[in-house]
Amino acid sequence: MTFPAPQRLAKWIAQSGYCSRRAAERLITQGVVSINGAVARHTDDVSALDQISVHGQPLPAPPALQYLLYHKPVGVDCNNRPDDPASLYQVLRLLPQRLFAVGRLDKDSSGLLLLTNDGGLSQRLMHPAYYHEKGYQVSTDKSISAGFIASMAAGVSWQLGETRYQSRRCRITQTAEQEFYIVLTQGLHRQIRYMCKALGYRVTALKRDRLHNLQLAQLPEGQMRPLSSAELHQLQLLSTLPQP
Repeated sequence: MTFPAPQRLAKWIAQSGYCSRRAAERLITQGVVSINGAVARHTDDVSALDQISVHGQPLPAPPALQYLLYHKPVGVDCNNRPDDPASLYQVLRLLPQRLFAVGRLDKDSSGLLLLTNDGGLSQRLMHPAYYHEKGYQVSTDKSISAGFIASMAAGVSWQLGETRYQSRRCRITQTAEQEFYIVLTQGLHRQIRYMCKALGYRVTALKRDRLHNLQLAQLPEGQMRPLSSAELHQLQLLSTLPQP
């Protein structure tokens, strides 16, 4: 568990849950926000050591940052619908602190999900400019050919409605007659399934076992664990380094 690093005042107010960032900016403009008794400015950076007030009322500090690794089973949908019994919401609501998933795995897939309340880290991990690696174990409905492996590695295109998608080059290794392991650096919707479909294959099982430096390893399905200090440090360090 860690506490938020110093950051701009409006973002701090928003992360406390008081209001949106845009609304916080309006409050600062109106002069109703103070830091340690002095009228705040938009350029002020604040931390957990500062006393922030809005309309004279002290603002609680944003909650401590949490990072959990969750092994999502098949059948759990990464939506946030309280009325859906299959929704990830049913898992998140049992946690003592409000967290969200970094990225998505479709309902028919299983594997690693990072759960956190660190919006800044989540944004960096999901942004395609950072080329963060994600590893998947995949089974298909028929024998895999050398041509299939070569085409997947070079990049595949597919059409959905009026939109055409193109996958980046990737690393892929055949691991059994109808199985392969693939490492992607982008996160298009149901990407691996559409890549396979474009080449005449159907995915029968898909499991993500790696996100950046995080490994699913032996974590049982349906269970979660906190990140170690070493895992978190490396994750935060690598997530600040965009690659060409």
